Amino acid sequence: MSEDWFKAFSNAELRDQALRHRSAGQPHNERLEFLGDAILGFLIADALYQKFPKAREGDLTHARSQLVRESTLAEIAREQKLGALLQLGAGEMKSGGHRRDSILADAVEAVIAAVYLDAGMHSAQTLVNAWFGERLQLVSLKAQAKDPKTRLQEWLQSKQHALPVYRLLQATGSEHAKQFEVSCELEQLAVFTQGIGNSVKAAEADAALQALSLLGQAK
Repeated sequence: MSEDWFKAFSNAELRDQALRHRSAGQPHNERLEFLGDAILGFLIADALYQKFPKAREGDLTHARSQLVRESTLAEIAREQKLGALLQLGAGEMKSGGHRRDSILADAVEAVIAAVYLDAGMHSAQTLVNAWFGERLQLVSLKAQAKDPKTRLQEWLQSKQHALPVYRLLQATGSEHAKQFEVSCELEQLAVFTQGIGNSVKAAEADAALQALSLLGQAK
């Protein structure tokens, strides 16, 4: 399947649907895109889980987001020359839709779903390994030195919690030596912390770090 996925389909109509943008009429690939997004997320998560057996959840979430983001999927679509296979309406053809990141990324997800429906999860995994294999080999968690605000946001997203709310409480000191006090509120988790810094950004980072500590996620 990975070497010639286009010809390997048992159901050519399913393959064609995966490559048909809604501008080209029905049946288009939006439902397949929905399914493919979930399948791809699972397969990439599984690959990262196996590759990094001691990694923290937040680091795995960050790595997965880098691999399944729109720009990465569009790059893969270009490598696989999916743009030339897309069925687009006249308007999208004229505006260069076959080169647009969003359309290309959706096509990648739709093709993955179509392969799954046509030949099963093993074939979908084979395709994902072929298309993402080099990127999976190169991904590294050590290079991801993230600030406390980013770490907190990613952890909250991984748990499907609301994002933190930062509020400037006060600014004291002279114009050249100001000190800022900021709160970090996680209402859903009943967590409230305060941070201090010589800039609002530094104070927010301090408050986020304290929140991570209370949540047991501080390094």
